[in-house]
Amino acid sequence: MGGLWEFPGGKVGSHEHPEAALVRELEEELGVQAAVGEPMTFAVHDELDRCILLLFYEARIVGGVPRPLDGQEIRWVTPTELARLKTPPADAQLLLRLQRESPLASL
Repeated sequence: MGGLWEFPGGKVGSHEHPEAALVRELEEELGVQAAVGEPMTFAVHDELDRCILLLFYEARIVGGVPRPLDGQEIRWVTPTELARLKTPPADAQLLLRLQRESPLASL
């Protein structure tokens, strides 16, 4: 989804649990070690020849400093700032939840 702001993550490998895939993807994309928590929500995205299930998890960085290992731009934003960025349509429910539950949402 070129030109859109996306959350880090990616495909789940065969015989890989989604939580392990997220830990791996965060290491590959951002060079950080992460502890993955509870699922937050999910979304379904239809493409031309397939239907994709997106799983969104709580996670926290437990080692390393995020850096753009895939040449992407990264930045920290508040939920309100995030709502102003162009993001994939499948992220809409997560963005609403982040805005609703964040103590920073009123900033």
